[in-house]
Amino acid sequence: MNIVAPKGTKDLLPKDSYKWQYLEEMFREIAGTYGCREIRTPMFESTELFKRGVGDTTDVVQKEMYTFDDKGNRSMTLKPEGTSPVVRAFIENSLYSDVQPTKMFYFTPAFRYENVQKGRLRQHHQFGVEIFGSKEASSDAEIISIIWEVYRRLGIKGVSLNINNIGCPTCRARYNEALKAYLKEQYDELCDVCKTRFEKNPLRILDCKNKHCKSIVDKAPSILDYVCEDCVAHFSKLKEYLEALRIPYNIDPLIVRGLDYYTITVFEFIDKDGSTLCGGGRYNNLIKEIGGPDTPAVGFGMGIERLLLALKQSEIELPKPNYMDIYIGSMGERGSIEAIKLANTLRSENIKCECDHLGKSVKAQMKFANKIDARYSVILGDSEIESGIIEIKDMNNSEKITSSLCNIEKIISILKR
Repeated sequence: MNIVAPKGTKDLLPKDSYKWQYLEEMFREIAGTYGCREIRTPMFESTELFKRGVGDTTDVVQKEMYTFDDKGNRSMTLKPEGTSPVVRAFIENSLYSDVQPTKMFYFTPAFRYENVQKGRLRQHHQFGVEIFGSKEASSDAEIISIIWEVYRRLGIKGVSLNINNIGCPTCRARYNEALKAYLKEQYDELCDVCKTRFEKNPLRILDCKNKHCKSIVDKAPSILDYVCEDCVAHFSKLKEYLEALRIPYNIDPLIVRGLDYYTITVFEFIDKDGSTLCGGGRYNNLIKEIGGPDTPAVGFGMGIERLLLALKQSEIELPKPNYMDIYIGSMGERGSIEAIKLANTLRSENIKCECDHLGKSVKAQMKFANKIDARYSVILGDSEIESGIIEIKDMNNSEKITSSLCNIEKIISILKR
């Protein structure tokens, strides 16, 4: 039996890696302009972290986590999302003692056992930003503007922002009672999962993917009619900031996001086909719930595979890097040794070089140079070594430039011009 990659995972091949590198560099640059610094957390965490943070009534915890017991009989989980581990690190390393706000960004794999779809894999990758220590709506707007800038730079059109206000625990409790009163008459029509959520966390029913459940909640009371004055004021301020930043938005009262830790602001970016590209929101109670000081926070997670799919659908090509500056061909044993010596010297000057390691003919070597898109090529044989004169060929126009083999400075200047 052939061994293949597990279902829901995908190899990142060398021919595509430049796209990821381009996006990661762009993310770093954008996040840096907002004062964010990178954090890296472990691939697996204590299962309790996600039960307390994400919520034990969510689809993520109930159905999707990769959980296992380690050799010490401790329950561990491959992280299904990026926020909770960053919060754990914030608390464990006492980052709350630093001058606030604390702004961090990350790239992370995330693991969820779910149906495989386009842009949704069981191992996918996220770019995320978290801002700790600010309760102001300006931080919500800043988080959203980071995402907006990503789409603007990439040139992705037709993206819309949907926002909602799901309130604080106090006003949400009032809404939960109203929602339960509405759903009570249709309780028998709910799916089994939603029936278990009815008592524990009725708000999660709004996030159900079952088509019949979705048709039921479409006519449910709006949470916007139950939020308290403070939450209304925060949401109004966010709208003011978004309008000042000229970021258009729609209000969607059915957005609750799939994780329990969100409070007040939740948002999603939707593509022209109605698929969610990215989402996030405010989570003012999560740090305290996990064991840290009472600290407000807001953030987002963006699936990189989903972003690449959006680029493909928009027919946007990311620029390819220059993979190879020069191919150094060789003839004979002396030529092979001199080729490796020259390549080593040029690589020390950060010039990308390749030479023959298969004993190919000169003709085959030049075909290979073309295949790897070498910008220049040169052949080293007995005559070039004895005369000390080489010809550097421009592979685009076949122009040849003569140089002394010993004049490394001139060779470097030709390749860097």
